[in-house]
Amino acid sequence: MENPALVDVTRGSLTESVHRGSVAIADAQGKLVCGIGDIEARVYPRSAIKALQALPLVESGAAEALDLTDAELSLACASHNGEEVHANAARVMLLKAGLTEDDLECGPQWPQRMEDAAKLILSDETPCGLHNNCSGKHAGFLGLARIMGVETQGYIDPSHPVQREVRRAMEQMTGETLTEDVCGVDGCSIPTYASPLKSFAGAFATFGTGEGLEPLRADAARQIYDACINEPYMVAGAGRFCTRVMEGFRGRVFVKTGAEGVFCAAIPELGFGVALKCDDGATRAAEVMMATVLEALMDLNEDEAVLLDGLVNPPVLTRRGAQAGHIKPRPDFLDELKAALP
Repeated sequence: MENPALVDVTRGSLTESVHRGSVAIADAQGKLVCGIGDIEARVYPRSAIKALQALPLVESGAAEALDLTDAELSLACASHNGEEVHANAARVMLLKAGLTEDDLECGPQWPQRMEDAAKLILSDETPCGLHNNCSGKHAGFLGLARIMGVETQGYIDPSHPVQREVRRAMEQMTGETLTEDVCGVDGCSIPTYASPLKSFAGAFATFGTGEGLEPLRADAARQIYDACINEPYMVAGAGRFCTRVMEGFRGRVFVKTGAEGVFCAAIPELGFGVALKCDDGATRAAEVMMATVLEALMDLNEDEAVLLDGLVNPPVLTRRGAQAGHIKPRPDFLDELKAALP
């Protein structure tokens, strides 16, 4: 099944490129509100489901035992820029667990922004695991391992007790059985399990509302949600879509990007969860897709409308900053979303 074209990239008066994709919107009972494209196909969610991967950290009592702040818990759900504030927070998380950056098994990564990379170069330093965009998640895994009283080395392996706890939480939230045949290796070396988009949408509806969850898990989900919306800068950083949306919507929505064009969101006031994927993995199109979903579904105030307008129709710029075209949702994509409104 070929997914529909959802996003156009224009230059001048012509469409220069087209992005295909799929979108699932579901409620907390798992009922599909809107399905566009093949939402039954299994996709790797990558970093879009870090908030779900953080559930064992909180519901086990590890986050409380380690005295993690909202900023640190938010970082545990982050795909951050590798800015100094992110690296330092990851370092503190490790110190609270009696560990150091040498215990991280995510691998080094240059900071995303040129200015942050330049600071390292000018200081005659190279990036380490703390700068990896997943360092907060890994610091959370290590903290959980310490509180569980298990070996920290090899915490990235599918058979490690930490990863077994994460997989169990994912299975319970998505309703999917996650077996070896649907397991891949994420960029930061942990297991990533492919599931249908509709199952991720249902999981995030439940995550955002707490409906149907046992009290311990509902409380953990609320703590994670609140931490991310209270400290959205830690989830991503300067100029990033996730940070900008959560700052602008002030608690109304949780959004999280993942590699290869995946996005997930929770909209508690509507009781909806959203999961989408751009087929070619383009972040530029995935962001337009998610912004379009939010614009179509939500009742916006003036500031929110202005914010989303810039994210739904971002300009294509020349090297000199002049506008050459737009990235924009296709009209039939908008029509399908509007038809799904309650």
